[in-house]
Amino acid sequence: MGKTVEFKRPDGKSVNGYLTGDKGPGMVVIQEWWGMNDQIRGVADRLAKAGYRALVPDLYRGKSTLEAKEAEHLMHGLNFGDAAGQDIRGAVQHLKQAGGKVGVTGFCMGGALTVLSSCNVPEMDAGVIWYGYPPLQYVDAGKIKAPLLGHWATQDQAFPIKGVDELEQKLKAAHVKFEFHRYNAKHAFANETADQRKLDMLKYDAGAAEQAWKRTMEFLAKNLK
Repeated sequence: MGKTVEFKRPDGKSVNGYLTGDKGPGMVVIQEWWGMNDQIRGVADRLAKAGYRALVPDLYRGKSTLEAKEAEHLMHGLNFGDAAGQDIRGAVQHLKQAGGKVGVTGFCMGGALTVLSSCNVPEMDAGVIWYGYPPLQYVDAGKIKAPLLGHWATQDQAFPIKGVDELEQKLKAAHVKFEFHRYNAKHAFANETADQRKLDMLKYDAGAAEQAWKRTMEFLAKNLK
């Protein structure tokens, strides 16, 4: 459905990405720690069908994996500040060239990067965070101007819900416009391939995923269209 494109970062370096959809507001979609795979391209295709132009930046530069250990290695090798301030910002700027508003959404590691992007990408118009947050000392909530929607799993071992409560306090103190929803689910509850990983901490939950997607589409329509 989509195609591979090349776009420029603010520093002039080039990044590849998967672009799908031909009209409407823009959405930058950020991968889980597995890399840019068919599942995350499928998320972009879903947004394209809903009337968005969706771009997935290839943060790992062509690498992806099925193994948790390798995924952890790839994630730890990623410079999060560079990914948010350069790769993701470049993707937002690329979509903005065609006019209209641009949002950012990400899952797991991509959720953490969505939070960081809300601080580091001034061009971002809205953010949807799926079960991931960065170390909270890196969140300068005073810089966040875009409204945020967050989907969190109460049984998340990777990103404990206590951290979500702390993030919420930070956002409230800075008067950020946000809406957080908690689901009685495990990490990666909206990833339909989660159960294939055979990891106890991951579990797909179709009901929670459907509810979260409904809220996401309403939020994006309100803030981007």
